[in-house]
Amino acid sequence: MIVINLDVMMAKRKMSLGELSEKVGITLANLSILKNNKAKAIRFSTLDAICKALGCRVEDILEYKEAE
Repeated sequence: MIVINLDVMMAKRKMSLGELSEKVGITLANLSILKNNKAKAIRFSTLDAICKALGCRVEDILEYKEAE
């Protein structure tokens, strides 16, 4: 299963959901879906924008874990 660690990176960068939403250009609702691991898919352009805004790499946000 893929786990999204967006909340971890936001905390490390001391960035709020609203601030990230403005920088990335997507709605708070869509960012919240990502942050809470409810997303079914993510566009590469969105992932790219999030990484640029947070100054991180894709593997800092996405993690693969074996399903239990």
